[in-house]
Parts: sequence; C-alpha cells; structure tokens
Amino acid sequence: MSIPPENNRDLVILEQIENDPDATQASLASRLGVAVGTVNWHLKRLVDKGYVKVRRVERRKLRYIITPEGLALRARLTMDFVQTQFRLYREVRQQAVRALEQVREQGHTSIRMQGEGDLADVCRLTCLEQNIAIVEDGNAPILTVKDFKIRVLWEDPSE
Repeated sequence: MSIPPENNRDLVILEQIENDPDATQASLASRLGVAVGTVNWHLKRLVDKGYVKVRRVERRKLRYIITPEGLALRARLTMDFVQTQFRLYREVRQQAVRALEQVREQGHTSIRMQGEGDLADVCRLTCLEQNIAIVEDGNAPILTVKDFKIRVLWEDPSE
C-alpha cells in the first residue's frame, strides 16, 4: 500500500502553506520540483474540497489559508507517509536479513557492499546487527542494493 504521488504533493503543499501562507505557486512549484501548473491543479483541488481557502491580499497576490479540514487532512497524510516509510524500512530489512542468512550459510562472516543511498544505509545497519563485517576484501561476497532489490553476488561481475 503506497501513498499516491499526489498525496505526497498535497502534504508538502499543506505543510508549506502552513509555514508560509504568503507562499506563491511559483515558490511551491520550486520546492516540489514540479511545474507551476501542477501546483495550480493541486491547489484548485484542495480549495474545491474545502481544505484550503484563498484570500486576495493585493491585486495579484493571494494568501492561502488551511481550513480545519485541511489540518486534519495534513495529519492523515503525515500518518500515511510515516506508516509507508516504516513499512518500506521493514521490507528492506527483511530482504537484507534473508540475503545475510545466505551469506552466513555459505560460511562467510563478511561482505562487500555495492550501492548507495538510504536503502544501502539500512543494509549497513542490518549487517552490524547481524555481525556481518563490511570489508573491501576481494574474496567476500557482494551485497548489492539497486532499485529496491537486495542480492548477493558470489563472484565479482567486473572480473
């Protein structure tokens, strides 16, 4: 169960508006890394659903105000986001534990790591918990982390 991307954008928009009611669509688009039209579409939806109100403060300046319903939505979206991240963390940890069990079954107590980012960091922590050393030794199996997949390579594919 993953959160649809529009919910992530809604959450970020609601958080930004809460922090800065004078935020412009251009500044919101910049923070989200999307086009202004995308932000406009999200804001129109949020306004139509009663989560955000718009007030004109100058001829060409708008102020966005989160309604109580909008605050409740932000809380729900935040909880969904946190739950999804924890589920992802648990899934990555389970994959890493299974891979490290294979390593241990083959008589190894160390691995080489291949991969970067948050998922690789979770694997590094799992190695510590499982007492599997991360080494540079060319004879150790390689734990690869790529595209949400964790695998053990028994031979270096570059050799």
